[in-house]
Amino acid sequence: MEEKILAVAAGHEITEGELNHLISNYPPEQQIYLSSPQAKQDVLEQLIAFHLFHRMAVEEKITESQEYLDMVEKLKVELASHMAATSVVEHIKVSEEEERAYFQEHQDQFQEQGQVSAKHILLDTKEQAEQVAEEVAAGLAFEEAAKKYSTCPSKDKGGDLGYFSKGQMVPEFEKAAFGGEVGKVIGPVKTQFGHHLILVEDKKEASSHSFGQVQEQIHQQLVQAKQQEAYQAKVSELSEAYGVERKGF
Repeated sequence: MEEKILAVAAGHEITEGELNHLISNYPPEQQIYLSSPQAKQDVLEQLIAFHLFHRMAVEEKITESQEYLDMVEKLKVELASHMAATSVVEHIKVSEEEERAYFQEHQDQFQEQGQVSAKHILLDTKEQAEQVAEEVAAGLAFEEAAKKYSTCPSKDKGGDLGYFSKGQMVPEFEKAAFGGEVGKVIGPVKTQFGHHLILVEDKKEASSHSFGQVQEQIHQQLVQAKQQEAYQAKVSELSEAYGVERKGF
C-alpha cells in the first residue's frame, strides 16, 4: 500500500510517513500537542519550506561551495565518532540482582530525614521575646505577632519557615524545634541571631524507601556508571592502539 502524499514541494513528494517521522523526533510532551490537525499542518509547512530551501541550495550551487563541503566533512566526523562511542555503551545492561545488591549496600542513600514545619518570631532581647510570648498566650495570633514584632524577613509570611531537616538551622534553634511539642509555643530560644519564639506546626518522622520505590533510580545510576567505565576503558584502549600526544595549552 502506497503512502499518502501530503504535499509536493520543489518536486519532492512529502509523505505521511515523512511527517510522522519528523514528529517522532520531538519530545514526548510536544508529540501530544502535535497530534492535532492544525499542529500537524504547521509541521507540514515546515517540511515544505525545508525542501524549498534545499532546492534553492542546489540551484544556487551552495551544495558545491567549499564552506558547505567543509561543514559536511565535519559533520561526517562528528556523526561517525558519536556512533562509535554509542556502540561501546548502548548494549550495557544491569540486572535486578545488581540493583538489589546496591540497595542493600547503600541504605543510607534511601532514607528520608525527619522534618519539622515551624513558624518563629525573632526579637533582639529575651525581655522582648517574653513580652511577646505573654501577648500570644493572652490570645494574639502567633502569625500576627510575627508580622508585628519579628525582625526576621519571614515576618511577611507570619514567621513561616516551612519544613526543614536537621542541619539546616543553627543548632540551638534546631534542637528546640525538633524537641518541641506540636502546637505549643517554645522559647525564648537564644541563637546568634537573637531570641526566638517557635511554634512547631507539624513533624514528619524519618522513613526509608522500599526497593520498589527506588529501583528505577538505582537502575539508571548503575547503567550510567557502567557506561562511563566502559567509555573510559575504550578511550584508554584506543589511545594505546592509535596513539595520543598531549602538548598542553
